[in-house]
Amino acid sequence: MMKNLLFSLSWLVIFAFSVSAQEPNTLTAEEKEAGFQLLFDGEKLSPEIWQDEHSIAGYPVRNGTFVCRKGGNLLTQKEYADFIFRFEFKLPPAGNNGVGLRGKSVKDNVSYNGMEIQILDNSHEKYKDLKPEQYHGSVYGVVASKRNAEKNDYLKPCGEWNSEEIIAQGTKIKVILNGETIVDTDIAEFENKPTPDGQKHPGLLRKSGFVGFLGHGDPVEFRNVRIKVLGNP
Repeated sequence: MMKNLLFSLSWLVIFAFSVSAQEPNTLTAEEKEAGFQLLFDGEKLSPEIWQDEHSIAGYPVRNGTFVCRKGGNLLTQKEYADFIFRFEFKLPPAGNNGVGLRGKSVKDNVSYNGMEIQILDNSHEKYKDLKPEQYHGSVYGVVASKRNAEKNDYLKPCGEWNSEEIIAQGTKIKVILNGETIVDTDIAEFENKPTPDGQKHPGLLRKSGFVGFLGHGDPVEFRNVRIKVLGNP
């Protein structure tokens, strides 16, 4: 009898969790109170929120997600300076994308004329020889993310949803992947010294710009995209 009771209680816990879980592409009560804004409603990528009809067409919506197909930059209509950017993503094997921060044009190379936070399937063989500042979560070419082979660099297996939060406040950048802080840096240190990749990053210290995704044509999926504007650091 005790065994049956414990079994029943376990299912009650699972049911309570499932019915209380937040619906995809909605804000939690806490996020609403904090001032987060939803950038994707699960139905369409609104041209009032995202730039350029060709860019929007490159990320078709299906089943409450949008997926990179043609690639290219998908950037917000609005410019942001200091913010918290939250989203969920699902990687296919060898998937490659990025989050563009403080970009200045949808036609621009945001990785250098703004900043890119890498989105990547680190586990794939084709990426085994990348430099530290090129792996998932890194400020591309500039700051390496924390890695842990035993924990798959804190990424879920391909085909599962990951959650990520990027906090940009002044020159301080923090990246939190599935609850683990993998980058916590101040990019001001590169104002007067070369970046690790040896490339010029003229937009690295831009104070504001567009936010969004930098696709390479790999079918990386996204959902639960929201942003909160922060005050001055």
